[in-house]
Amino acid sequence: MTPGSAYVLMHHWIGEVDGHPGAWGWVRGGMGGVSAALARAAHAAGAELRTDTEVRRIVIAEGRATGVELASGEVHEARRVISNAHPITTYLDLVGDHELPADVVRDIRRFRTRSGSVKVNVALAGLPEVATWDGAIPGDPHTGLIAISPSVAYLEQAWDDAKYGRPSRNPYVETVFPTVLEPGLAPPGKHVLLAFTQFGPYELAEGTWDEERDRYGRRVLETLSAYLPDIESLVEHVEVLAPPDLKQRFGLLGGNIFHGEMSPDQLFSLRPIFGFGDYRAPVSGLYLCGSGTHPGGGVMAVPGRNCARVVLADARRARRRARFVSAPRQK
Repeated sequence: MTPGSAYVLMHHWIGEVDGHPGAWGWVRGGMGGVSAALARAAHAAGAELRTDTEVRRIVIAEGRATGVELASGEVHEARRVISNAHPITTYLDLVGDHELPADVVRDIRRFRTRSGSVKVNVALAGLPEVATWDGAIPGDPHTGLIAISPSVAYLEQAWDDAKYGRPSRNPYVETVFPTVLEPGLAPPGKHVLLAFTQFGPYELAEGTWDEERDRYGRRVLETLSAYLPDIESLVEHVEVLAPPDLKQRFGLLGGNIFHGEMSPDQLFSLRPIFGFGDYRAPVSGLYLCGSGTHPGGGVMAVPGRNCARVVLADARRARRRARFVSAPRQK
């Protein structure tokens, strides 16, 4: 019911998989398979990849990005620098506010990156039954997606809790069973349930997530048990990743999986900030290509593709200017 919030629902239904509009795909081997495929393509194109290597800063010389400095002190020079990091991380931590116009610093500090997402991963001794499902096990509910979302009022109540700093008493829960599609992800006969849930505020009005984490996990299982009656008897281990955990483990500021809220005033040409929604940063030679740019989060690589087209267009223009300048003057 919050104005603008319906866009996120629409965002999740944009696109297609194999000709099926609004469908999502399963990545064999887990989501790391996407990264591995991108890495293979990059290697084939001649790229050199450095992983587990912290970047200390983007080197700026005379108002232009000229490379990156690693935490080790090693400097890599470059004609252009493209950042897939969060816009706030890129601008304020890697570039520094002293290298940016005052209005850019003001706007990027206002960029909202709160989150209400809590990930709950569950190890199961077996595959749970699904209420009202009379078919085979595993069946359609186990190979698809189960979303606990009885009504808009239910969702609004869950959000109201989070607005006042409380984890939802009756959370939205979305689950998949990856081991049905790929048994090798768990020991023989065992299964994994992955649950994306909402809402859990980054900062709690009372207590801490260390105190709340287990309670929230139990609440999610209780919510699921109304639809998966035997689930609690099958649980062997539960992992709860609250927004602070997502920040610590993955560097997601505020725990936001989209690198910034997907609200109308932070979308399209306004993403991440007004005047710089075209992937170009306010520093010459620096570009942003992550989920904090248009069209936002999701495993689709559209921000990267769009950014690559902008970088190539700028490179072509630079080459044309260079040829024009170096051409001999005709008498």
